[in-house]
Amino acid sequence: MNFPNEKAVSHPGVPLWINGAAARSTSTRTGIVTNPATGEVTRRVPFANAQDVDAAVKAASVAPAGERGIEVIEFACGIPHLLKGEYTENAGTGVDCHPLRQPVGVCAGITPFNFPAMVPLWMFPVAIACGNTFILKPSEKVPSTSMKMAELFKEAGLPDGVFNVVHGDKEAVDAILGHPGIHAVSFVGSTPIAKYIYETCARNGKRVQALGGAKNHAVVLPDADLEFTADALIGAAYGSAGERCMAISAVVAVGAIGDPLVRMLADKAAKIKVGPGDGAGVEMGPLVTLAHRDKVASYIAAGVAEGAKLVADGRNKKVAGYDNGFFLGATLFDQVKPGMSIYKDEIFGPVLIVLRANTLEEAIALVNTNPYGNGTAIFTNSGGAARRFEEEIQVGMVGVNVPIPVPMAFYSFGGWKNSLFGDLHMHGMEGVKFYTRTKVVTTRWPHDDTPAPGLNMPTLG
Repeated sequence: MNFPNEKAVSHPGVPLWINGAAARSTSTRTGIVTNPATGEVTRRVPFANAQDVDAAVKAASVAPAGERGIEVIEFACGIPHLLKGEYTENAGTGVDCHPLRQPVGVCAGITPFNFPAMVPLWMFPVAIACGNTFILKPSEKVPSTSMKMAELFKEAGLPDGVFNVVHGDKEAVDAILGHPGIHAVSFVGSTPIAKYIYETCARNGKRVQALGGAKNHAVVLPDADLEFTADALIGAAYGSAGERCMAISAVVAVGAIGDPLVRMLADKAAKIKVGPGDGAGVEMGPLVTLAHRDKVASYIAAGVAEGAKLVADGRNKKVAGYDNGFFLGATLFDQVKPGMSIYKDEIFGPVLIVLRANTLEEAIALVNTNPYGNGTAIFTNSGGAARRFEEEIQVGMVGVNVPIPVPMAFYSFGGWKNSLFGDLHMHGMEGVKFYTRTKVVTTRWPHDDTPAPGLNMPTLG
């Protein structure tokens, strides 16, 4: 793969962050960081090896966790209250019980390219506020944001070693999954990798929460406000160039609303301004890499070959002055069937597909049959229909006239089915439970007349 000026420009390297300072990797393997609007290589990132991961674990293992970090986000500010335990007096005669929530130790997070600040912030503020230390392995495509967060932590006075950053690819990931000093792993990414991380952590006795891919549906009923719904779907489908796990990528149009909805979506999609992310008035930027741009384009070709109706084709999108950028325009398919690859697979790009259903029951069955269960939405003016949808849909996050139902930090984020591997979701109280383990203490303070323990089975009587 050729990159402009790859040999002509000296690219600054991105260091690791270990024990409160920038650190050089002992690995000789590196990757490139590109500007997706121009295709130019901007930096090189070291791919951490097992020795680098071990250095981060050693720093995290001896760091004084829990001294700061409570201030990181508003939810984490409430950790003292959230860690407050319960107390049962006289659970049995003269016997009291109370649980303790204690940190699990060194935790690690493996995060994707699309939200290099937000997704790590689902993890390490709660982990650190609960008394743990943390090692972050960000996507090698976007290494710089994590380093900035590490510097800000240092400036705020976080003790060295509490927060560490190692860059890399599968070698670094496998070192994290296999290291005996790491006790809990959080992950956000594709379903195949989430399943691999879940299974590997389970074999190695680690606690794990692994969030996978998505095929998020929006069900549109005939009584929905057409203009409002179309605007919401355009933003949900094409925002962030469709490169987000909460993007709406499949619309289920119920009844007669299908044709006018598709016409309005096509009209609005054609008006989306595509360009570099820092360009004036730009609404949709480039995809993250050339390879991913080409993969998304191949799905568009597959959809055409499989018989879907291509209403808007983004493959030939050109942006003046950015001939080497990784751009696609907003793409829209109609008359999509469940067996088509553009429906079955997570495309992770600016491709919105429309399926048709005759009834709400049929639409719910379609969503529930899909192997993913991350987020979904319904657009309707019927409270009864919305209530039924809430109760019957088999998806982790549900919106009613809200296209991207991402919960606030004091609730938890995560899906069902192939969108989640593990028992606990991100942040919220489930996040607190993930980054702590419970110890139950039972106490009895004997008096002079308390009988001595016997050989019988202990009871609380």
